[in-house]
Amino acid sequence: MANLKSLAKDTAIYGLSSIVGRFLNYLLVPLYTAKMSAESGGYGVITNVYAYVALLLVILTYGMETTFFRFANKSEENPDTVYSTTLISVGTTSLLFVLMVLAFLPGIAGWMGYSAHPEYVWVMAVVVALDAFQCIPFAYLRYQRRPWKFAALKLLFIFLNIGLNLLYYIVLPALYKSYPAAIGKIYAPSVGVGYAFFINLFCTGLITFFFWKELACIKYRFDWSLLKRMLSYAWPILVLGIAGILNQTFDKMMFPKIYGDQPDTQSQLGIYGAAVKIAMIMALITQAFRYAYEPFVFGKSNDKDSRETYAQAMRYFIIFTLLAFLAVMAWIDVFKYIIAPDYWSGLKVVPIVMAAEIMMGVYFNLSFWYKLIDKTIWGAWFSGIGCAVLILVNVLFVPKYGYMACAWGGVAGYGTAMVLSYLVGQKHYPIKYPMRDILVYVVVSAILFTAMMLPLENMWLALAYRTVLLLLFVGFVYRKEHLGPMLAKLPVIGRLFK
Repeated sequence: MANLKSLAKDTAIYGLSSIVGRFLNYLLVPLYTAKMSAESGGYGVITNVYAYVALLLVILTYGMETTFFRFANKSEENPDTVYSTTLISVGTTSLLFVLMVLAFLPGIAGWMGYSAHPEYVWVMAVVVALDAFQCIPFAYLRYQRRPWKFAALKLLFIFLNIGLNLLYYIVLPALYKSYPAAIGKIYAPSVGVGYAFFINLFCTGLITFFFWKELACIKYRFDWSLLKRMLSYAWPILVLGIAGILNQTFDKMMFPKIYGDQPDTQSQLGIYGAAVKIAMIMALITQAFRYAYEPFVFGKSNDKDSRETYAQAMRYFIIFTLLAFLAVMAWIDVFKYIIAPDYWSGLKVVPIVMAAEIMMGVYFNLSFWYKLIDKTIWGAWFSGIGCAVLILVNVLFVPKYGYMACAWGGVAGYGTAMVLSYLVGQKHYPIKYPMRDILVYVVVSAILFTAMMLPLENMWLALAYRTVLLLLFVGFVYRKEHLGPMLAKLPVIGRLFK
């Protein structure tokens, strides 16, 4: 239980930067959707470009983040040597990537459909290279159990990014109308969507300087033999990561090509991308859990009760994500105001995408069995098969059903990988997950979700009705998990349970 409390504490701190921080970053969604109409396709461009960025980030880190944790926790390895070797390796490949993009910029921009705006491509290439490099110092902070600096830097980026976006999309455009000569020196209306990318570059570059201690105050040692062992461990994780990120981004990258050369292609992609942002609340929860869970698992791998702890962690993860799912659906009439009204037609994908994100989170929790026995090739197989399923669904059904096929493709892909990982894992690294209790929670959640879909014309009545259903789930969890004694020990709130 003490270990689970430590995990919960770290998850809460990391959540400050991932859940709270990213939720603040959602201010950009209403900003972009308000300033870029669905018809213009501007938000479709942002959705498309950032999908490529997500894939490239996985490629440029090539599994070295997880590999760093694995090797830094090995008794026979020197953690400082592992860190410096990883840093040099990822830094070198990131630099080479930027140079290659600059060398072939016209061709790359043309293939992506941005031949008129090659600056979108080179700016985001530099951003993703810096992000890949920063992943290693961020991992080092997690290894050293320094979540506060981790959270502070993540939040600094978010606040700075939000502030500059508000400046360039609201303040300066308003001032430009009255003072075009003066404001025109730092703002040009023709840049439009491009400001989102330039601001990202500035903020990402600035954050790099705050790692001066993690970069300058270490003794650099590059161990080639160590790197070869690390790459041997990492390459299946890279394959796994590529397949995993394709599950999240393939639809947004390839939608313009699969949907066809139609006038509303970027518009439809923008509507889908905006609606998915609401569903990404679930992704924020799983990300916060992942930041704390990864070092926790590797650090506890030698304990006798580790498998029991993993099973309990899975139980509470599923309970919490189902609660988050029901909360979003209960208050969807509030959350929908994150995006502009002309994007609301895409809200029907929210529960589907959130269900897919829950499956992804479960798959992530299941994935540690093959990492702990150094058989990461299994992850490559599971994610590869899941990705193939997703791609097949998109290719076959997007031309007819549009972005709805994208949403169901995620469910099919993650669901396949999740089931395969569980079945194979029970043979190679059996863990007694509380499957019966998990199934009960899933069924109860499905019943309550179905009840929430009852159409009510009055928004306030609908919110009240759905909130009651949400509280029913909270009460069910409270009684089934016997949470009274545990909550009674908490300060302030504990008085309510005594």
